[in-house]
Amino acid sequence: METGDYKHLLLAVDFERESAPVVARAQGLRRLTGARLTLLHVIEHIPPAMEYMTLGYSGEIALPENHELEAELMAVAMRQMDVLGEQLNVATVDRLIRIGSTGHLIDEVAAELDADLVVLGSHGRHGLFSVFGSTARTVLRHSKCDVLCVKIDENNA
Repeated sequence: METGDYKHLLLAVDFERESAPVVARAQGLRRLTGARLTLLHVIEHIPPAMEYMTLGYSGEIALPENHELEAELMAVAMRQMDVLGEQLNVATVDRLIRIGSTGHLIDEVAAELDADLVVLGSHGRHGLFSVFGSTARTVLRHSKCDVLCVKIDENNA
C-alpha cells in the first residue's frame, strides 16, 4: 500500500504528555495523505474487587457495580478528548471513547471504521518487553490494516 492510499487513520490516544510524538506523527500523516483522522481513547476499567482476588480462586464471585467510577473516568476522558479534538481539528463524530480491553478495542474500532492505518505509541521496556508493550503487541498481532507503532521516549518527555 502506498502512503497516498491511506484514507482513514485511527489514532489511539492516552492523553499523556509523553505521547505527543505519536499525535504529531498522526497529524503529519493526515496532512501528507489528506486522510480522515479518528481519535480513540480506551478506558481500561478493572473492578476494585479484582485487585484483591487471589490467582488460585476459580469460583464465581459477584463483582460490585461501580458505575460512579466509570462515569467519572468517562467524564474526564470526554473533557480531554474535546481538548485534543479541538487542537487537531477533528470532528466530534470522530472522537471516540470506549471502555474495555485496549488492544482488542483498537482492533475492533479499526475494523468497524474500515481504517487503513492505526497509529499508536509504545513505551520502551526492558527484558522480554523490549520490543513492544502489551497493547502494541495485541494490535500488531490482530490488526487487519497497517499499524504504525511510534516509540515513546520517556526520557525526553
